Amino acid sequence: MVPGHIHLQSIAKAVKEGVHSAGGVPFEFNTIAICDGIAMNHPGMKYSLPSRELIADSVETMVEAHAFDALVFVTNCDKIIPGMLMAAARLNIPSIIVSGGPMLAGRLNQNGEDKVVDLNSVFMGVGKVAKGLMSEAELKEIEEVACPGCGSCSGMFTANTMNCLSEALGMALPGNGTIPATYAQRMTLAFEAGQKIMSVLSKKLLPRDIITKDSVYNAFAVDMALGGSTNSVLHLMAIAHEAGIEFPLSLVNEISQRIPHIAKIAPSSELHIEDLYLAGGIPAVMKEISEFLNLKAKTVSGTSLANVIKDAKVKNRNVIRSVADPYSATGGLTILFGNLAPEGAVVKSAAVAPEMLVHKGKAIVFNDEEEATKGIMANKVKSGEVVVIRYEGPKGGPGMREMLTPTSILSGMGMDKEVALITDGRFSGATRGAAIGHVCPEAASGGPIAAVQDGDIINIDIPNHKLDVEMSEAEIKSRLAKLPKFESKIKGGYLKRYIEKVDSASRGAIFID
Repeated sequence: MVPGHIHLQSIAKAVKEGVHSAGGVPFEFNTIAICDGIAMNHPGMKYSLPSRELIADSVETMVEAHAFDALVFVTNCDKIIPGMLMAAARLNIPSIIVSGGPMLAGRLNQNGEDKVVDLNSVFMGVGKVAKGLMSEAELKEIEEVACPGCGSCSGMFTANTMNCLSEALGMALPGNGTIPATYAQRMTLAFEAGQKIMSVLSKKLLPRDIITKDSVYNAFAVDMALGGSTNSVLHLMAIAHEAGIEFPLSLVNEISQRIPHIAKIAPSSELHIEDLYLAGGIPAVMKEISEFLNLKAKTVSGTSLANVIKDAKVKNRNVIRSVADPYSATGGLTILFGNLAPEGAVVKSAAVAPEMLVHKGKAIVFNDEEEATKGIMANKVKSGEVVVIRYEGPKGGPGMREMLTPTSILSGMGMDKEVALITDGRFSGATRGAAIGHVCPEAASGGPIAAVQDGDIINIDIPNHKLDVEMSEAEIKSRLAKLPKFESKIKGGYLKRYIEKVDSASRGAIFID
């Protein structure tokens, strides 16, 4: 059902053959998988982030019930990867992650111009059509080629970010994040993962030996070098929590300040994961920033990170820049704090236009994604304004939906260099522009974002990690005190239980014990 997973039966078959060849007996079982692209633009997106906890729980349940000795997690799309890594840390039995690999980018010749396109091109095309910058026929052409085959969507979106960071974390073999899904090397990697798990088992190398504070640091460092998805902050913090590691948001900012941004992949450029693979992949990125990494960290390869990357080479400096010539001296993700986000907010600074890194504008407020999308499509948002979308956090949404539709429409309209957007919801890894998410505390928990009104002045200063509304603390408290207590429209089912258990996004949207 999920485009990123349609080939995983063949990946699993190769893994099982690898296990057999190394003297093991493989068993296969499945968990659930949500495709965010399919869940977009309807209530189904409320289930995307919550599915991460179900995935971790389902793996735990199967493994504990059947007493498996070791695990090879075959994964590919957004919430499945972190859900499985959380399960690995929780269960702490020998484990390896192997993904199905990234999708190739789509290609077409449109109006005499060769174009490289992806899923985000379709979403942006909606905004262009609404603005009269593209015909519906041209959008249809892009739609038909944007996802040309199996694999996780072809840019540095959430799935590919997490598959790349699985290497940096030490839980996956080299190539896991970047070998395209359709390449023969992907099947070879799957076979090798099956073989390697038998070695990991014999050495009694456990996930919590690998997932340490040092390796989580390495994963965030690589994330900064790549300018990965903002969702990685949620997921890495949740994985760290399962491994018993404290990793506050403030530490993420410290890493961002140290690590240069050396690779710009879609949506930050026209390059895609296949280009990163040909340029040397994640080992080459780690080799380039090796002076900043904890090189003694253990990996499922059975050796240290230093040994994993020692022979890696950067093969294309147009894709992976040197530390001496980065896109920016600081990382591609930034954590913002201020009176609008006392517990923090996250922005993919790598995808923000230079003129929007510092911005001051009047707020135009919407209380959910649907209301915001209608307002943007009706041209209610004016140049210079700051769009505020609230009650979309873990509890408020519920499920912390991705705001890809509003941001993509704004980008398609050419307003991503004129308008900022802040939300207590999430963003797709495909989002570009001054899109600030994970604002904490969320509106449903009485966060300051609930006090903002149309016309309030919001100040964004990404280089200095600031997000403020021009309002005194007394005024914020006064407005919040006048608001009725938030009451969800969800009255039953899993989402009701999710609302009762989920913690703040600033702590990874984990379940409260």
